[in-house]
Order: sequence, then structure tokens, then C-alpha cells
Amino acid sequence: MAPRKKAQFDAVATLNEIESKFEMVQVLDEEGNVVNNDLLPDLSDEELVELMERMVWTRVLDQRSISLNRQGRLGFYAPTAGQEASQLASHYALEKEDYVLPGYRDVPQLIWHGLPLTKAFLFSRGHFIGNQFPEGVNALSPQIIIGAQFIQTAGVALGIKKRGKKNVAITYTGDGGSSQGDFYEGINFASAYKAPAIFVIQNNNYAISTPRDKQTAAKTLAQKSVAVGIPGVLVDGMDALAVYAVTKEARDRAVNGDGPTLIETLTYRYGPHTMAGDDPTRYRTSDEDSDWEKKDPLVRFRKYLEAKKLWSEDKENEVMEKAKEEIKAAIKEADSTPKQKVTDLMENMYEEMPHNLAEQYEIYKEKESK
Repeated sequence: MAPRKKAQFDAVATLNEIESKFEMVQVLDEEGNVVNNDLLPDLSDEELVELMERMVWTRVLDQRSISLNRQGRLGFYAPTAGQEASQLASHYALEKEDYVLPGYRDVPQLIWHGLPLTKAFLFSRGHFIGNQFPEGVNALSPQIIIGAQFIQTAGVALGIKKRGKKNVAITYTGDGGSSQGDFYEGINFASAYKAPAIFVIQNNNYAISTPRDKQTAAKTLAQKSVAVGIPGVLVDGMDALAVYAVTKEARDRAVNGDGPTLIETLTYRYGPHTMAGDDPTRYRTSDEDSDWEKKDPLVRFRKYLEAKKLWSEDKENEVMEKAKEEIKAAIKEADSTPKQKVTDLMENMYEEMPHNLAEQYEIYKEKESK
């Protein structure tokens, strides 16, 4: 029997080599010290302060939204504390004319893209007015279907390319979203057409209660970009400057016609998955929470700015008080908005009322008039 020839390739070695290339990009360490001067973004002092203001304002919004939810004054709410750098620093790298296609945890990006806070509150309550975006706010409503926004983003980005616009479409999902079929279909379609898209996976370690290592054997989520032939980046999602730097580079590539990028931000959500009954103490340990609290994006960025004499406790308190006042005014306006009626739902759903609903419409209209 002839000796078996040794394979001329080593598939395992190839996989290991690819995975080893995805090292985490970081600019600031946990103490706010610059560890990579080459990647330090070219932001003015004013821009650095503005980014910090947005992050502090959004942390206050999260705290107040949780309280309002518990009071029964908000509906669906997904906490954002811990993900401010991932969300807001990536958004800060965008232009006003770019398109944002958020997941349900990404309301902060919508607000900073121009959505009035009152409408964000109404969206949480399921009110149709919360989905009526002002002219000039290039965004879609938060997607509830996990991963569906990735397919939508590929389409929006292709539309931008066909119109010859120098803009991008950006979308966000969690680590759980990267396990969906829509995720792959979206990045593959955008890759095939070199559409100007930025796909962000906010890896906060848990798809509700399922740990990331139970979802996939891949060492990183960023490496999934290799399968569709686009660049992928793993970045410290608690480091605002690193997130900004990789998103800005991805945007520059996209508008120059070089196609999409997949970004994995390694981050953490300090609260539950949503306020709809999730209890993170059942699947996360206190030691894990403590370790991630030391990486708090606000603390890290604050230390960096304080060292540059750009931030102070007084400045932070000023931003917090402003946020509280704006939130108070917005929820008051939301409370004064006429409640949504059943007939509103029917009218918004159908241009021509089906026969079976036409009869029901008249019944509800009569009830609502009393």
C-alpha cells in the first residue's frame, strides 16, 4: 500500500494565524494614560470636551430613564450605562448627513443625531409620534428584530453609493446579533457591492443571559469580517478615543469607495439587558461587575481630560444639572402629548381600510368620542 501523502496545507494553523491578527486597539488605559500616541485622534480641546459632555449627559439620561420606567412613565427601555464610549464616540466620528440605523439600545445615538428627546420618550411608550422623525434626521427607528438592521444598512449604503453621496450608513447590534443570519447577509451584501457601511458589534459579553463564548467558537467577533472580505477591527469599547479613531478610519475608507468595515467594540452594560424583568445577578458575578466598573468609560476619559486641564468636578456637575432639566422638560412634554388611540393605529397602518377592519374602526371611533 502506497504511503499516504502529507497534506500541503494546515487549516488549523491558518485559522490560528488569522485569529492572532485581531489584537484589541486601545489609546487610553484604565487610568486615562495614552498608550498609543500613533492612534491619538486629531480632536481639538473643544471637541474632546463636547464628547465628554455627551457621555455624561447620556449617563444621566440612562439613570433617569430607569427611574421613569420603574414609575410606569416609560415603556420598553434597554439600559446603556457602560456603553457610552462605544455608542457616542463612534457616532461622534460621523457627519450630520450620514445615516444611523440603530438597535433598540442605541437611542442615545439617535438623540445626538437630531431626534428630539421627547420623541425618544414617546418611542419608548410605543406612541406613533415617537417614530415621526424631523426633516433632516437621517435615521431609522430603533430595530427590535435582532440583526435586521444589518440588512437594512446594506441597502441604505448601496442607495448612498448609487446617488454618488460622500456619506455612510452605520448600524449597531450586540454580540447576540452577530449570531443571526441577517448579520452575515448584511455584511456580505455590502461587501459584494462595496457599499459605504460601518457595521458595529457592541460586544457587551452577554446576549441577554447567554455568554459570548456560548454563542460562537470564534475568538473574536471582528474576525467574522474575513469571511466576506472586508476589514474587521477589535477595539476597546470602554476607550472613547480608540472607538473614535477606528470609526473615523472606517468612515474615511467608506467615503473613498473602499467599502464597508466591521467593528467589534469590547464593552459592558452595567445594568440589565432591558427593564422588562431581566436580572443580571442570575448570570453575572459581582467580581465580574467590579472588574468592568474599573474600566468605566466616563472615569477613564475624565482622568485623561483632567490631566489636560479640560475637565473638572464643577464642569461635570453643570452638565448633569443641565441634563436633568432637559429630561424633566422632555418627559413633561411627552406626558402632555395626546394618548395614542386604536383608531390612530388603524389609520397609520392602512391607506385603504380592509372591509373587516372598517367595521371595527367605526366601533372604536364611537367609543373614543365618548
